[in-house]
Amino acid sequence: MSDVRHVLVLPDRDSAEEVAGELADRFGIADEPQLVRDALAGEDDAEDAQWLVVVEDGAGRLDPVALDAFAAEYEGWLEKP
Repeated sequence: MSDVRHVLVLPDRDSAEEVAGELADRFGIADEPQLVRDALAGEDDAEDAQWLVVVEDGAGRLDPVALDAFAAEYEGWLEKP
């Protein structure tokens, strides 16, 4: 199976950090997720940035529906590949 990358989109840095911290507990993710600031097109203000939590799923074992529901708890969503 090929490597799978899941990208969770969160409304702010605090939410992204909480999600990243909870991923290991909820889903047993061993690797530290990557947090990426995603400035909206044309916006320089950090308040207008979304944050991405990138999860490498080499075994392809994570359930995208469960990840989407988890991100929704923090007013986020799972980006569709």
